[in-house]
Amino acid sequence: MIHQNWENNETIKKIKCIHTNAKKYKVNSVLTEGKIYDVKNETDEFYFVIDNTNRIAGFKKDYFEQI
Repeated sequence: MIHQNWENNETIKKIKCIHTNAKKYKVNSVLTEGKIYDVKNETDEFYFVIDNTNRIAGFKKDYFEQI
């Protein structure tokens, strides 16, 4: 259950949301275009960030660009 403590982890890097055009999921309610998010964990396909609901969530990397 390591994922339960990710909110308290140090920030790995900062990323900027570049779009919220999801094909399957509704992400525009939890991400804001142009906003900078702190990455708490990362896999090959996903960034785990604290989203607009102040909870940790995983999003595909194509929604973001590194700054």
